Amino acid sequence: MIEVIKDKKLWKEQIDLAVNPDFYHTYDYHQLSKNEGEEPVLIKYVDGQISLLIPLLLRAIENSNYKDATSVYGYAGPLVQHMDDSFNRDHFHNTFNEFLNEHHIVSVFSRLHPFIAHQEMILDGLGEINTLGKVVYIDLKDTIENQRAKFNRRLKTYLNKSRRSCTVIEGDIDKHLGDFKRLYHQNMERVEADDSYFFTDEYYREVLSSNDYKSELSLCIHNESQEIIGASMFMKKGNIVQYHLSGLSEDHFELNPIKLIIDEMRIKSTNEGYEFFNLGGGLGSREDSLFRFKSSFSKEFKEFKTWKYIVNEDAYNGLTKSKFGQDFEMYKNETDFFPLYRSRIKNDKVKV
Repeated sequence: MIEVIKDKKLWKEQIDLAVNPDFYHTYDYHQLSKNEGEEPVLIKYVDGQISLLIPLLLRAIENSNYKDATSVYGYAGPLVQHMDDSFNRDHFHNTFNEFLNEHHIVSVFSRLHPFIAHQEMILDGLGEINTLGKVVYIDLKDTIENQRAKFNRRLKTYLNKSRRSCTVIEGDIDKHLGDFKRLYHQNMERVEADDSYFFTDEYYREVLSSNDYKSELSLCIHNESQEIIGASMFMKKGNIVQYHLSGLSEDHFELNPIKLIIDEMRIKSTNEGYEFFNLGGGLGSREDSLFRFKSSFSKEFKEFKTWKYIVNEDAYNGLTKSKFGQDFEMYKNETDFFPLYRSRIKNDKVKV
């Protein structure tokens, strides 16, 4: 049986019954992350004692009667409420396919969660799962001292210097949100980030105000000037802490305020009983300077994977051919973009 949940109260109840849900699965994060024309849905599959949840964003495909589905930015994918040896994967696949075809859903794309078991097993046989790169995490089950012992030598030196000059405090949304936004936007402009990395004032305020998960705004204060020189957002749910967004003053790089904020959150979260502190990966899942910065804290990695599934191949090919014409096969072989009919490679006949 498939049930589609859109109501906030029901969504929250179901997510909280799952094994180790993350903030990326919550109703509020889906509402904040959706783009125009996207509808958040929580798909619940039940077969006897087996119960699974799949959060998705449904999108109409312009100039057609079809839809497709994608996931929020971050780490989502299926959740398990109850799983045992009676799980019949073929039955799940058949039931899920019936639902997708009944709702004219041509394709499904989802970023998967590196810390949630069963996702690949559940989806195996539906489309393809690809490894894009690694994410860095700190094992908070280890002692605080052993965690620090795994830092690289240079990081320890930076942190010692930063602690002599700076103090980390918990920020107040009303008082400090403007400081966070200023520092974060400076950071994004400095690295020439895509427009999608710049959010509205409403986003920053609401992502820090949700009751679906615990959020924290951490600030780094320069002791001498009392200036806020770094700020980061962290999200906590289940057994995991997520490093979400951050920014720092370009005049105080040498004080490494973000490194100090992360280290203070590591210590605090360990004492609170969380198990994993996910720092994420590099830009576009590359092992770049951002990845190297994060891996200075830990050599513990998880693979970051995505799921791509073409439900209706005839419709998928038809939509792609209508976009690329005779060049369909050439573009199909030259890009990994999915779904291809939403690619900006040639034109914008289909709205992305």
